[in-house]
Amino acid sequence: MRTSQYLLSTLKEDPKEAAVESHRLMLRAGLIRQVASGIYDWLPTGMRVLSKAIAIVREEMDKTGALEIAMPIVQPASLWEESGRYTKYGPELCRFLDRKENEFALGPTHEEIVTDIARREIKSIKQLPLCLYQIQNKFRDEIRPRFGVMRGREFLMKDAYSFHINLESLGETYKAMYDAYSRVFTRMGLEFRPVEADNGSIGGTNSHEFQALAEAGEDIIAWSDSSDYAANIEMAEALAPAVQREAPQDNMSKQPTPGCHTVDEAADALRIKSEKVLKSLIVRGERKENGKYELIMLCLCGNQELNETKASKISGLTSPIEFAEDEEIKNFTGSHPGSLGPVGFKGRIIVDRTADKMANFACGANEDGFHLINVNWDRDVPQYEVADLRNVEDGDPSPDGQGTLHLRHGIEVGQVFMLGDKYSKSMGATVKDETGTDIPMMMGCYGIGVTRAIAAVIEQHHDDRGIIWPESLAPFKVAIVAIKPSSNEIVRNTAEQLYNDLTAAGVEVLYDDRDERPGVMFADMELIGIPHIITIGEKSLKEGNIEYKLRSTGVKETIKLSEAKKIIFEKIK
Repeated sequence: MRTSQYLLSTLKEDPKEAAVESHRLMLRAGLIRQVASGIYDWLPTGMRVLSKAIAIVREEMDKTGALEIAMPIVQPASLWEESGRYTKYGPELCRFLDRKENEFALGPTHEEIVTDIARREIKSIKQLPLCLYQIQNKFRDEIRPRFGVMRGREFLMKDAYSFHINLESLGETYKAMYDAYSRVFTRMGLEFRPVEADNGSIGGTNSHEFQALAEAGEDIIAWSDSSDYAANIEMAEALAPAVQREAPQDNMSKQPTPGCHTVDEAADALRIKSEKVLKSLIVRGERKENGKYELIMLCLCGNQELNETKASKISGLTSPIEFAEDEEIKNFTGSHPGSLGPVGFKGRIIVDRTADKMANFACGANEDGFHLINVNWDRDVPQYEVADLRNVEDGDPSPDGQGTLHLRHGIEVGQVFMLGDKYSKSMGATVKDETGTDIPMMMGCYGIGVTRAIAAVIEQHHDDRGIIWPESLAPFKVAIVAIKPSSNEIVRNTAEQLYNDLTAAGVEVLYDDRDERPGVMFADMELIGIPHIITIGEKSLKEGNIEYKLRSTGVKETIKLSEAKKIIFEKIK
C-alpha cells in the first residue's frame, strides 16, 4: 500500500478528549474517530488491526470445534421477558418500539437469542455438546462512556455459547474455552492474568475474567506472590486477622465532634488514627409490608472500603447494594450519615471480619455532632453478625494460605461463565435424557471484547513516539520511507523495486511515497507502530546500503541493498 493512495489520518497534536494512552494514540494514529459519545468509526489503519485480532479469535474458536453463526443485534423484548432480564438488566439495555409498537432492544449480549436457537434446533442429546459463536457489534448504553473503545457504547465482541446434557460436559467445554482464551491473548502479545470473577448481570455459577495488566484499567485484581491465586477485587476474600481482640479498657463516653462528617474528620477531632474509628454505612434490605425498606448497618474499619459485590451476596440485602437515603437514615436513627454508629442501633448490624477485631474504638453516636469513644463489641453492642465486607488490600494474606496478596490494575478483555440452567430452564430449552424425560440443557457463555483488547494492547505496547504493535496485530509488517523520491530517480526506483518485491512475496508493506520532510514521515511510521522500518536515501545508496530500524527497540542497522530482501525476511520471522 502506498501512502499516496491510502487514508493516512494521523494527527500532529494530542486530542483534548483523550484521558488514557490507548485513546490518545488510537486517535492520533488514525485508527478511530468519534461519531457520538462512546461510538466510533474505524478507519483503514484501525480496520487492518481489527481484522488481525478477529482472525486470531476466529482461528482459536474454530480449533475448539465451536461453530460460527450470526445473530441479530435487534432483539425482540419478548425473549428478554421470558428470561426475566427485560426489566432487571437496567438502563444499559437500549429499548425501543418499531412502527407497529412492538418492543425491541439493541443486544448487549445474546443469551436469549441463542437459547431460542437451541430450543428450536437441538432435538436430541446426540447433538450435544454444541458450541456456537459469533463476532459481532454489541450496544450497551453506558451512563458514562470513557477511555475511547475501552468503555464505549458500541463495541465488537466475540460471544460463544455452549449447550450440554450435564455439568461434567459443561466443565470440559469451560476448560477448553479457558485454554483457548489464554492462547488468544498470548498471540495478541498481552500480559494478562485469568482471575476469579463475579457473574454480574449474566448470572450462573463459576466465572473467570481475563485481565490485561495496565494502570489505565478500571478493575483491580489481587494476586498471590507464592501461588497461582488471582481474583478480581470484587471476589477476593479478606481473611479475618489472626489476632485476639484486645480487652475493653475505659468506659464508653460521648465526645463532641461538631462539623465532623467523615472518618478522617472525626479521627482528627478525636486525635486518633482513622483505623480506630468505625465506619458505619446504612443500606436497604427487604421491603416491608408498609412499603418501607428494612435498614441494615454495615460496619468496617475507618481506613477500609466496602466491597459492594460481597455485601450484595449476603441474605436479606439488595443486589446490587442500595444505600439508604439521608431522609430514611434521619427518620430511623435520629442523625445524619456523618454521625452513625452501632451502639443503640435498632436494626440488623453486620460487622466486617477485620472490624470485629477492633477494640476501644470510636464511632458515631447516632446524634449529630457527637462521637462515642472506648466502644467495644459485645459489651456495648451485644447483637451483631460478622461477614467478609471489605476490599482486600496490598499485603493481606492470600485466601489460599500461600503468600501475600498484591494489587494491580487490569482491563477486562474476556470472561467465561458457567451459566447452568439459568436461561434454558426459564425459556424451555430442553432435551430428552436417556429415560425420555425433558431436562433443561446446561449452558456456558464465553466473551472476548475484541475492540477493548486492542486498546489493552496499546496500553501495554507504546512509547513517547507512538504505538509499538506486536507482530500479530500490526497493520503493516514493513514501512518503506523514501527520502525525496520525486527529486531522485535512484531513490525512487530502489524504493519501488523493494516495495514490489516484498509485496509480491506476501509481505504487508506501507510505502511512504509522499514528498514530505523526512521527520514527518518517520514520525508517522513510528506513531502507527509498524514493526520494521526501512529508510532509503541518496547518501546511503551511494554506498550500496539502506537503513533498517526495529520499532520496538529503536535500534538501527545499515544493511546491504543486495541482501535487503533476505535480511528483512529474517527480521520478520
